[in-house]
Amino acid sequence: MPMTHASAGLFTARENPPEALADRLRQCRESRPFQTAMDDTIDRALAEDIGPGDVTSEAIFTPEQTACAQLVAKDDGILAGLPVFLRVFAYLGIEESAMQALAADGQPVHNGQTLARISGPVIALLKAERVALNLLQRASGIATQTHRFVQAARQTGATDLRVLDTRKTAPNLRWLDKYAVLAGGGDNHRHGLYDMALIKENHIQATGGITAAVNKVRQYQQRTGISKPIEVEVTSLDELREALGLKPDRILLDNMDDATVHQAVAITAGAVPLEASGNVTLQRLPGLAKTGVDCVSIGALTHSVQALDLSLLIESTPSRD
Repeated sequence: MPMTHASAGLFTARENPPEALADRLRQCRESRPFQTAMDDTIDRALAEDIGPGDVTSEAIFTPEQTACAQLVAKDDGILAGLPVFLRVFAYLGIEESAMQALAADGQPVHNGQTLARISGPVIALLKAERVALNLLQRASGIATQTHRFVQAARQTGATDLRVLDTRKTAPNLRWLDKYAVLAGGGDNHRHGLYDMALIKENHIQATGGITAAVNKVRQYQQRTGISKPIEVEVTSLDELREALGLKPDRILLDNMDDATVHQAVAITAGAVPLEASGNVTLQRLPGLAKTGVDCVSIGALTHSVQALDLSLLIESTPSRD
């Protein structure tokens, strides 16, 4: 499903600085594609988890019994997905007036901090708990890791360096994963195969070269009227020179060491934005940031997620008669 909010501004980040983080996240959440993907995910996740019924909670509690639950952080990190978390409870009939958000996406949270309070039927609270936490913990883990990379870049003084995600996201959760990257202060790369032509090594090998591949993409766009940005992946300085002659919208420097990236930046001289990708770690990022490259893309932001430790604590409720 196209998620146009995620890929807006990919090539204009320097000319058009992003809005304040809270507004950026709000606009993303309020977009129709995000809302549709969120509701579809929640609907399928609850159906998967609950099935024909919660045989534990329904055995212990009556439908009339109510309780209050608190969402509590058990570690420090960056919050992402709290509105999604609360939406899960709304799906099970809990009124918006019974839910209180005490924190905001994109903001730091600390061990022991209460992030939200929810009141309602105890059965509904327990049915929503795991799905809601799974989504929130994953998103917050991604935001926390993204924040670490962004801070590592900023500490070098590279305030213009963009930290990008990739398509290495969980199936059917790309909407959430990429939102979480934004919450951590990063930027989204293309959302899917439809919003940018990224000519990679396999395209080049199968076509017979960079020039042939770029020409075919441009011919296709002219023939179909489909106009999308073009990015070309290169693995050597010779390939870089060839790509520069074709004037793509961006060039991806694949698996180059820092010294080679520095040379690539000098050769390019600002003619085309450069993206470094491949083996970008927290330890390596400060050195890479000093090369002057425009952006770095990091698959590990979303494909190797360490969930942020969060817990839903339900207060005691009267025993069933």
